Amino acid sequence: MRAQCVRIFLLWSKFLWRWQVISKEHLVNEEIRAREVRLIDSEGQQAGIVPLREALRLAQEKELDLVNIAPTAKPPVCRIMDYGKFRYEQQKKEKESRKNQKVVEIKEVRLSPTIEEHDFQTKLRNAVKFLENGNKVKLTIRFRGRAITHAEIGQQVMEKLAKEVEHLCAVERKPKIEGRSMIMILAPKTDK
Repeated sequence: MRAQCVRIFLLWSKFLWRWQVISKEHLVNEEIRAREVRLIDSEGQQAGIVPLREALRLAQEKELDLVNIAPTAKPPVCRIMDYGKFRYEQQKKEKESRKNQKVVEIKEVRLSPTIEEHDFQTKLRNAVKFLENGNKVKLTIRFRGRAITHAEIGQQVMEKLAKEVEHLCAVERKPKIEGRSMIMILAPKTDK
């Protein structure tokens, strides 16, 4: 019986600990542990530095919450507000900002130092398509065998492709050899 009670206690304590860590971004009402706080009332006006008990009483009179918005300040800054409404508006703003974000992907175009003209034109069309869609393009040349001794040929191929698409992009990273590969990154131009 005792072992079962200990197991239940451990499970509950683990759950409560996780709940405390995950759920709280701000300290609210009785969770605030300061003697005095700089109080901002519900209209946004500063009420000055008041004892914590007085601030809690004022929040209860208005049927609102006392929220610690700047815990590192001396004394901590607390505001009287409806915490549920505040969290809802914060989540709404975060969702809106995520919606307006554009994720830039890096698309890769693999070339060869001995690429033929038709293959080059095909790779060029792919790079143009990626850049027009607003994605970055990573040009990669993999050197095989002794071809690494003539890295300048691969660099010429990359610079030729970059010159062909210079109206659409800017060179973010110049050609650089990493191991047996040469890498160059092109970023689309932003029209502002």
